[in-house]
Amino acid sequence: MMVEKAIQRLAAEDAYRDELVMLREWDTAAAPPGWLLSPFAVEHFILGNDKLGIESKFVAPRELLTRVIISLATNRGVMLIGEPGTAKSWLSELLACAISGHSQFTIQGGAVSHYNQLLYGWNEALLQRDGPSKEALIPGPIYRGMAAGQLVRFEELARCPAPVQDAILSILSERKLHIPELSGEDASLYARDGFNIIGTSNSLDKGVYDMSAALKRRMNFETIAAISDIQNEIDVVQREANKLIERSGIAITLDPMIIDMLVTVFHELRNGQTLNGRSTDRLASAVMSTAEAVSVAHAMGVYAHYYGDGKIRPGDMIHFLLGATLKDNLQDRRRVKHYFDTEVVSKPGSHWQELYEQSNILKA
Repeated sequence: MMVEKAIQRLAAEDAYRDELVMLREWDTAAAPPGWLLSPFAVEHFILGNDKLGIESKFVAPRELLTRVIISLATNRGVMLIGEPGTAKSWLSELLACAISGHSQFTIQGGAVSHYNQLLYGWNEALLQRDGPSKEALIPGPIYRGMAAGQLVRFEELARCPAPVQDAILSILSERKLHIPELSGEDASLYARDGFNIIGTSNSLDKGVYDMSAALKRRMNFETIAAISDIQNEIDVVQREANKLIERSGIAITLDPMIIDMLVTVFHELRNGQTLNGRSTDRLASAVMSTAEAVSVAHAMGVYAHYYGDGKIRPGDMIHFLLGATLKDNLQDRRRVKHYFDTEVVSKPGSHWQELYEQSNILKA
């Protein structure tokens, strides 16, 4: 007997449906053609608004988000670049669902080898029977986004070969797709109001293809940096990890002290500097992103539920830090051990000492 299982992760437009409906009713400002919300309402949706009861979903300078929104309201695409774990994809999803009400027109650059995967393909059975026709055409994500007037998300655009990247050049310039196999009005698709492309690119793993200068000219670039303010990062990890734990069916709330410790370790190893300004070790292979910290906190909650007595202990953290910090660089184990021996050992409080006592496993 099949049992219907819950969806592991809802799309942003489904997870925040009530907020989007409320914002559309509240929003009286002018919206760009084809947009569901005004630029101000999009900002409120992403950065949060306590008075309206809108949850903060992303941490970034407001001026950066404003630039991205304005770019999307023009005929220029947007490229979000940054290290892994800085939530570039999450920001693009939030923008798409706020602006278009739909974030599912998504392209994974590493999986695309031919421009037809972006634009359109053909139903071979209909093509063989009737020849090229609009009925035989299978629209790709860019075709669908142009026809519907919605944003298209292009993940890891730099991982696509040059011919694939070139396929969007004329679209970004002319807002028009040529379909030479068809004739008459069907031979051209004109983008509807609201269409644009928002791309992402990993600054540490840029892929094997460089973006052409022509494509770069048609997109505005914005760098998404790691969260610099530790209290903002603590708030994000606390909120998002508790959400994941609740979604896992676990009745555990993370102790703020545990989150404070976890984020402190991530913050110091990521920046190579302690909170009080001393230089310390910086890892070579691990990004130590906020997303990784959320995953570690989630794992600690799951561990406490299934293997412990429901209580998360500071000493348990070291076991889950290993998976986040020690990737494929053997020297990083030495760096983490040195960080524990020089920094963690001297931090005040029994909770820090409990964590340090477990660092002997780093010798293995």
